[in-house]
Amino acid sequence: MLNIKTVSYPNLAWESAANIIFPPGFDEKKKYAAVLCAHPIGSCKEQTAGNIYGAALAQAGFVVLAFDASFQGASGGEPRMVEDPGLRVGDFRFAVDYLVTLPYIDEERIGALGVCGGGGYVVNATMTEHRIKAVTSVTGVNFGRLVRESFTQFDPVTAMTAMGKQRTAEARGMKGVAMDLLPISNEDAKKQGQTDPDIVQATDYYRSRCPNPHGQAKQLFSFNAAATTWDAFNHVEILLTQPALIIVGDIPGAFGAYRDSLELYGRASGSKDRQLVVLPNTSHYELYDQPNATGPALEKIIPFFNEHLGCSGGSAAL
Repeated sequence: MLNIKTVSYPNLAWESAANIIFPPGFDEKKKYAAVLCAHPIGSCKEQTAGNIYGAALAQAGFVVLAFDASFQGASGGEPRMVEDPGLRVGDFRFAVDYLVTLPYIDEERIGALGVCGGGGYVVNATMTEHRIKAVTSVTGVNFGRLVRESFTQFDPVTAMTAMGKQRTAEARGMKGVAMDLLPISNEDAKKQGQTDPDIVQATDYYRSRCPNPHGQAKQLFSFNAAATTWDAFNHVEILLTQPALIIVGDIPGAFGAYRDSLELYGRASGSKDRQLVVLPNTSHYELYDQPNATGPALEKIIPFFNEHLGCSGGSAAL
């Protein structure tokens, strides 16, 4: 049983919430490598980032910090359910700020991992946050591309006009409109005739397999305009110099992780060690929590972080 400590630390004008997951036999007098774990879009630290990847990395000897995005989960920030790429990337910087204050963390051995939207954000953050020494994207999605396409029905200009009108209404006192990104149940997905593996499996994951009141798969519609011009991989050819591991399944879906991961690998030519792992017969949401997918992924992730952050398990304090 891993020891987990819930903590909070300063962000811009609010507090971020996170779980520190300690490795077995943790000794606060030693120095440990650490890995930040970022959750998917509309999710929370307890879903996949913490309970699957974070737990496995801690079991392998790393100290893990699984954090909630600002405006989401147990983190602060108002209004709620904002998905703003600039602020999501900033969350990584504040997480690193917190880690370097902990006496048992080796500040030269900090890595980061993100899943789904967190997998796009973690790459973008690593490009300009060089206190992160190695990065892993698991079934990573470029949220800006997703908003410009699927989330706005491939008509972002019309959508931005509607967002502006909604924001005006909210400024005048109307309650914000939270977009539900998924059907409300597996039965509802069937009634809608959904067949895309991402939508069907996302509904099953969030509504049945791993429900959590903090992981609502919702976004505040009026605040989505900021994402339409954002690109998770902007300048990646130049700025991503750290080792990068990109893991994705080979079954494409509506959210575009397969496409985004291959694009990232092709463009990240400046990385000192970039690796692409395409898992056969594997879908986006199997990489959230299904052992047939997460097992092979972790067989790559743990050695990757061991190689680039030093041996896990702690080292004697100097």
